[in-house]
Amino acid sequence: MTSQPSSDSQLSRAKVVAIGGGHGLGRILSSLSDLGSNVTGIVATTDNGGSTGRIRASMGGIAWGDTRNCINQLITEPSIGSMLFEYRFRGNGDLNGHNLGNLILSALDNLCIRPLEAINLIREILHVDTYILPMSEHPTDLAAWLPDGSIVSGETSIDELQQIPKRLLIEPSVPATKETLVAIKQADLILLGPGSFLTSIMPPLLLSDLAHELKVCDAPIYFIANLDKEKGPAGKMSLETMLHWCERAMGGRKIDGILSAQHHPELAADYEQVVGEFASRNHEWRHDRQKLKNAVESLLIRG
Repeated sequence: MTSQPSSDSQLSRAKVVAIGGGHGLGRILSSLSDLGSNVTGIVATTDNGGSTGRIRASMGGIAWGDTRNCINQLITEPSIGSMLFEYRFRGNGDLNGHNLGNLILSALDNLCIRPLEAINLIREILHVDTYILPMSEHPTDLAAWLPDGSIVSGETSIDELQQIPKRLLIEPSVPATKETLVAIKQADLILLGPGSFLTSIMPPLLLSDLAHELKVCDAPIYFIANLDKEKGPAGKMSLETMLHWCERAMGGRKIDGILSAQHHPELAADYEQVVGEFASRNHEWRHDRQKLKNAVESLLIRG
């Protein structure tokens, strides 16, 4: 009789891919940091606001803000290097509001052959084991097609819309980073979110080669619902609509389940629902790392 592998053994081998951007992706990656290099974050690179937007406007390149945010949340050993990476300039000059981490990544990008090399250098310096992959290494912007037929370009403009767009698009069309496709192919579990739906979760799904890999992958795909309503047009979308948007982008691939703080009876027949108390004790709108980790590990052990 062959013995079954232990849960610890399953977890040590399991490969998880999380897709999104900014605070939400950083939260799920940091909650799974004990899995080390078996976890990969695929990060949106379309941000055009704040320090990131100013760098892109003057120097071009991909958006670094969400990548920096994820790395910040994964730093477990405080150091001079980590303090510098998180430092934000204040004052009246041109540097006011700039995050030094964005500037460092932009500088390393100019010194390296690929943006991914810049990220890997920072990961090595700051002792971050989790893989961080930009969704694409080519600059592109998020755009929204509105019900009246007009198109609005840029994440900041989309966040300010008063209506839900008909759909989103990437301009120009760019290929996914090749390592993202490999990570999805090898994954045992794929997570979408949490985070800003239109401007963090959706952009990677709009890359045709990445979306195709999600369509044909063997791994189950779970959507992590936010704990509070978003501001802007995404706050007017139901969870059912968000799932439909993701599935449409993935060529009709069904999402297998959701992690949510409440049961959604309208979804009961179509999706597995993992319902739990996920809120942080200090911030009800923020997921608790340990609770997220427990929920994800239960999916991995079961799968």
